[in-house]
Amino acid sequence: MNNQKKFSKIYDQYIDKIYRFVFLKVSSQETAEDICSEAFTRVWQSMDKGTKIENPQAFVYQIARNLITDHYRQNSKIKLVSIDNCKEIQDNQPNLEEKSLLMSDINEVKLALNNIKPEYQDIIICHYLDDLSIPEIAEIMNKSQGTTRVMLHRALKALRVVVNEA
Repeated sequence: MNNQKKFSKIYDQYIDKIYRFVFLKVSSQETAEDICSEAFTRVWQSMDKGTKIENPQAFVYQIARNLITDHYRQNSKIKLVSIDNCKEIQDNQPNLEEKSLLMSDINEVKLALNNIKPEYQDIIICHYLDDLSIPEIAEIMNKSQGTTRVMLHRALKALRVVVNEA
């Protein structure tokens, strides 16, 4: 399989997950789109240089995590999410009540995630929203599986504290 086909397969398989991961960590849809675009551009460049990518999922997530970190370093922002800047998620359902409930739930999740450590945010998003296993998350985060399990436990505990305080 040539690089173009391999890249297309990686892109199709991970774009939605990477976009969701990035969107939950940045302040706008445009920024999330830019970061996703840059992440996949870097995947393509790596493949074009002949880099052997053993685990495409871990590779793309790591690039996205690094780009998010770079984004906040460049913009000197501490706040991860501004709910005021969130755009409505496009939904093909015409039911306004369902849209309202969905946006309310998304806003609550973002607010709660905004109040825990970035590493905890990453692990919760990967495990519960992207449905990744502990071994997959461990590889993405470059940690052992045991450490990843402990981090997930601590992240959930921190999230419970934030939710109970709200």
